[in-house]
Order: sequence, then C-alpha cells, then structure tokens
Amino acid sequence: MAAPNLFLIYVTDVDASATFYSSLFEIEPSFTSPRYVAFEVAPGVLFALWAGRREHAVPGTPRTSEVGLMMPGTASAVDEVYSRWAARGVRVVEEPHDEVFGRTFVIADPDGNLVRVSPVD
Repeated sequence: MAAPNLFLIYVTDVDASATFYSSLFEIEPSFTSPRYVAFEVAPGVLFALWAGRREHAVPGTPRTSEVGLMMPGTASAVDEVYSRWAARGVRVVEEPHDEVFGRTFVIADPDGNLVRVSPVD
C-alpha cells in the first residue's frame, strides 16, 4: 500500500506563506504556481501550500492544520529552535514546555496553521 506523500496546508496568501516557510525551515520551493507552492521535504514527499480556488482564498476560511517538526537530540535542541524562531518574531502559541512525548512548543503561521516542534519519537 502507498504511504501519504503530500502534506497540504491551506493558506490565504501563497507568496507570503512560501516566504514564511522558506525562512522558517530554511528550504526553497521545488514547484511554484500562482496559488500552489510545494517543497520537497524528503525524496518523493511534498509539503505544499495551497490557496484553493479563488473563492476559497479568503481570511475567513478556517485553517486548522498542525505541522510537526521533530528534532533529534535533547530538549535543548527544541529550545534552540524556539530561540531562533522567537527572535524572528513568529507568533508563539505555546512556549517551550515538557509534554508526555518530551519538550515542545507551538507557533502559528500567518493563517493560523500551527507548527509544533518536538523531539523525535
């Protein structure tokens, strides 16, 4: 059976979101179009931003996804990412804290989609 290989995040402004994620994850898009931008995050695996059809690309459309970035290393690796991102002025939703799965924090992208950083399971 095939495994999921496209992770799609709905956004209002594809250009602004592509700039946000390019800077945040320090990666460049592998494909760009007017309402869709994709980043190849592993061979054959895409993380993509999509505004949808024009009538859906409005700020009132709910954005409810959470992207996860699992960091190797100790809790200090998670704290280091937090410090770098907070210095860039990202919107912090949850400051670093310990959870049942380890050290974590959550920020939000310009559309309110959540980005959680945590240790590798």
